[in-house]
Formats: sequence, C-alpha cells, structure tokens
Amino acid sequence: MVKLLPNNIGGPLIGLALLVLVFSFSSEYFFSVRNGLNILDQVTVLGILALGMTAVIVIGGIDLSVGSVLAFSMMMLGWLYQDVGVPLGFAIPLAIGTGMLAGLVSGLLISYARLPAFIATLTMMSVARGLANILTEGRQIVGFPDWFTSLATVRHFGFLSATVGLFLLLAAGSWVYLRYRAGGRNLYAIGGSAEVARLSGIKVRKITLWVYALSGALAGIAAVTLAARLDSSQPSAGLTMELDAIAAVVIGGASLSGGVGGVGGTLVGVLIIGVLRNGLNLLGVSPFIQQVVIGVVIALAVTLDTLRRRNGSRG
Repeated sequence: MVKLLPNNIGGPLIGLALLVLVFSFSSEYFFSVRNGLNILDQVTVLGILALGMTAVIVIGGIDLSVGSVLAFSMMMLGWLYQDVGVPLGFAIPLAIGTGMLAGLVSGLLISYARLPAFIATLTMMSVARGLANILTEGRQIVGFPDWFTSLATVRHFGFLSATVGLFLLLAAGSWVYLRYRAGGRNLYAIGGSAEVARLSGIKVRKITLWVYALSGALAGIAAVTLAARLDSSQPSAGLTMELDAIAAVVIGGASLSGGVGGVGGTLVGVLIIGVLRNGLNLLGVSPFIQQVVIGVVIALAVTLDTLRRRNGSRG
C-alpha cells in the first residue's frame, strides 16, 4: 500500500528532541529564543529546496541539480538587476522562472528522452553551474535595495521574517497538496509503481515533467531568499545543497525507492540538519568534522530506511 506519510516520523522527532537536549546542556547559548530564530533563518533556504526534493523523491526520482540551479537563478537575479537594469520587481519572477525552466529541461530529459534521473539532473547540475559563472564571468554581484534585504532581516511581530514566513506558507501548501489533493495522491502512486499508475490512467510522464519543473521553481525561490539574506548574488552559492536537501528528506523518513515520504517528515529532517550545524558551530567544532557528522547521520537514515523496507517486504 502506498503511504502518505513517512513510515515512522516518531523516530526523526525523537532524534531531533535528543539533539536539542544534548546541545542545551553542551552550550549555554543554544536553548534561547534568539538562537531558535537564528536556526529558522539558517534552514529557510534548505527547507525550500527540500520541499521540491520531497515531491521528486516521492515519485521515485532524484534531483542533483537544485544547488546549481539555485546559483544560476541567483546570478540571473543579480545580472538582470545590476547589469541589464531590469527593475528588481521584474527580475525576481524572471529568476524564479529561470529555475523553473532548468527543472523543465531536466523533466523533459527524464520523461521524454528517457534518461535516468541521476544522469539528467547531473547534466543539469553541470550546465547550470557553468551558466551561473558565464553570466558575470565568475564575479559576484553585491548590493540590492534595502527593501529587498529587509525581507530576510526584519522580524515581524518580533520573530518572523518575510523569508521564513514564505517558507512556512510553502510548507503548509505542499502538505495540504500531498495529503489531501488527488494530484498529491498521484505522486505517491507513481512512486509506488509508475507502470501500475500509468495503467490506472495517471499521466506519469506529464506529472514527472511538472514535478521537476516545480523543483526548479522552488530552487529559484530559494535563490531569491538567499540573495536577500546575503545582499549579493554569488556563482558559488548552493554548493552541495542538493545533498543536504536529499539528506533532509531521507532523514525525515522518505524512501529513496519512492512512494513514501511527506512534508512533515522533511521539516523534521531540515531541522535536524539545522540544529546539528548550529549546535556544532556553538561548540566550535570544525566545519570538516561537521561534514563527517552529517554524512554519518545520512548513512544511518538510509540504513534504517533499507532495514524498514526489508522487514516490510518480509511481513
């Protein structure tokens, strides 16, 4: 049976609670409102990317290009605004559209050219990163209007920035769609068995195409969010973020074989990564050791997923 939620969201939640407990005792600065808001700010970009990755993984796919597409969209935003002179209000949707177009190309390669998702998105990862550097010959673009950077810095009601609010709205909309809409159930059906879904009348190729386009569009939104936070566009932005997005979804209980996953689990996975990085930073742990720790957590999550599916098949 295709499931609409992770097999065991309780496990990731317990893991998150334990991390919070450990870091609360390890650092006097961790368990505070200010640090909690910092964590929310820090995970916003990853969270937006992970929402798109959730849909991709639910249908049994993979998208290795989102980090590079983020960089391409981010550079398109800065290039249009500063070099071409396009008003920022118009440059923002064009940058998001750039991400969507990149995702659409990946979707076409997968759905109609029949390339494996790994190869198609690996290709787009290389192309998008190259285009991000070509736009400005590798230089970063600095300086956006105050109203734009305030979207990530001004806290409304004392705690909620516009970028965090946008992430929460996107998460809520994604949860409702996957949980209650027929289109969302179709994604799980495709992940459970694409052939069975096709025989049931579901337009598998068309849906797959638009899932990757959505992933690209969310990468574009994440690019705008990151540009507002950094007050710059950088061609090196988003490096390895595709791996973090995949990790967040898998840690949250999704299966890389498709058909299992959910927004709730993804949010927990995003917070686990955010809390890990924040807590280790407060403890002064080297970024290189942090990479090792995140890698171990990913390996444990995938191992648990494999064991869970193996036990399920035996049952």
